[in-house]
Amino acid sequence: MRVLHSSDWHLGRSFHRESLLGAQAAFIDHLVETVRDARVDVVLVSGDVYDRALPPVDAVALFDEALARLKALGVDTVVISGNHDSAVRLGFGADLMERVHLRTVPDRAWEPVMIGGVAFFGIPYLEPDLVKARWELAERSHTAALSYVMDRIRAHPAERKVVLAHAFVTGGRASDSERDISVGGVAHVPLSVFDGVDYVALGHLHGRQVMSETVRYSGSPIAYSFSEAGQVKGSWLVDLDAGSVEFVPAPVPRPVGVLRGRLDDLLTDPRYAGYEDHWLQVTLTDPVRPKEAMERLRRRFPHTLVLNFDPEGGGRAQAHRPRIAGRAEIDVVLDFVREVRGEPADEAEARLAAQAVEACRLEEAR
Repeated sequence: MRVLHSSDWHLGRSFHRESLLGAQAAFIDHLVETVRDARVDVVLVSGDVYDRALPPVDAVALFDEALARLKALGVDTVVISGNHDSAVRLGFGADLMERVHLRTVPDRAWEPVMIGGVAFFGIPYLEPDLVKARWELAERSHTAALSYVMDRIRAHPAERKVVLAHAFVTGGRASDSERDISVGGVAHVPLSVFDGVDYVALGHLHGRQVMSETVRYSGSPIAYSFSEAGQVKGSWLVDLDAGSVEFVPAPVPRPVGVLRGRLDDLLTDPRYAGYEDHWLQVTLTDPVRPKEAMERLRRRFPHTLVLNFDPEGGGRAQAHRPRIAGRAEIDVVLDFVREVRGEPADEAEARLAAQAVEACRLEEAR
């Protein structure tokens, strides 16, 4: 039996206001092609199908299309809800679908989906506050909640078991794009919680990671933060009969990158040519903040999305708070420009600042 392990699709997410729907659709195309070409029997989606509890219509349509295409190939799909999903909304109609197995209810986490003699257990994201009293847990933590479920899964008589879970396993490497799940109890769970099963398909962390030979994160199929620059995205192809696992890289419609340096160097140095098609986070180190920095950067790097300043030597020291009370608003504004940029506003900038101050004054007077 061949299983394709994926997670954290986050359909509907944007990247610094750039739509990712096209990139996500390209991943779905790749997923379907992989399933067909590799003769996959079961597709696993380990949580965070959507980016928020109320996903946009086009994200729902894309997920619907993905499930329909997988069903047309004769493939079973097992899906759990993650901390970004609405368990109730994602699980709607779960018992009415054929070949699509949605697991969003905590009390059904130890009820397996039997496919080809393998028991697939879908553990949705467990909020400790919601299950502690119901399950009479000794403590309010993710470890207690997952241990309760895993004890029941291990007790099931099935010979081969695969578990889907959405959790933060101790030792995992986080990215900037994951939502903190510490609210409601201690977030991390030990790897030993998942002992005793054939394979654990984890979701939540966005970088692919091997926690053990049988416990892995697939990571997100697309980079959702600049902290993921350089990561290879994709899915794990697991052959349960052969005991083999290989990673299948996903397409990269537009890579992300991080650059740092002086503006003139970034604009002229040929070694940065490979970044011209990237989504970029740029940190300028010029001792004086350059004028029109973003506009100039985008002439060479049109997909620059984030611009930071970190002047060499630490920049200008902030020895005291500027005096504001009793001063004219325009003087305060021009002092601010001088302070953050290291040089005064030019004549045109001073006129523009004066117009803005006057417009604000008139608005307040209405």
